[in-house]
Amino acid sequence: MREVDRRSKYDRRVFLKGAATAVPAVAIATSAGLSVSDAWANDATTLTPATLKTLVKVARDIYPHDFLGDSYYITAIKPWDGKAAKDPAIKSLISDGVTQLDKAANDRHKVPYAQVQWESERVALLQQIEQTPFFQKVRGDLVVSLYNQKEVWPKFGYEGSSAEHGGYIKRGFADIDWLPKA
Repeated sequence: MREVDRRSKYDRRVFLKGAATAVPAVAIATSAGLSVSDAWANDATTLTPATLKTLVKVARDIYPHDFLGDSYYITAIKPWDGKAAKDPAIKSLISDGVTQLDKAANDRHKVPYAQVQWESERVALLQQIEQTPFFQKVRGDLVVSLYNQKEVWPKFGYEGSSAEHGGYIKRGFADIDWLPKA
């Protein structure tokens, strides 16, 4: 018979020391203007963190899904930093577009776009720039970068590709449960 050691492998003193160093680190980061939720934007190499945060808000306003967390929008936006690094025209298009959007928000609401409180007011600002190349580029890229994430598919009820399972004839073709039976 094997005897199990039921004593904890964790030491209370080690835990308290770790917690004591974590609290000042969080306080310093917060006082420096960094929030935990915005840390992802600080990894940018070409676009500014403020530009990326604005793009996430724009993405959420163009394709609003309350059941999707910001992480999916961030995943859709992050590659634009790399695209901007490779192509100065894309960098200029995105930076100038966000600058114009922030200017319109400042003129109308006295705050940058990302700080406008109501979604309907942000959508009104987006409708003003709907025909610009910036808006068209962002909207067009988001269709692919947001909805092509496999982690998002189950949230919309999409089971994924059926080709490797024999196609839709063998997988879900006759699964219509919303029509009345004849």
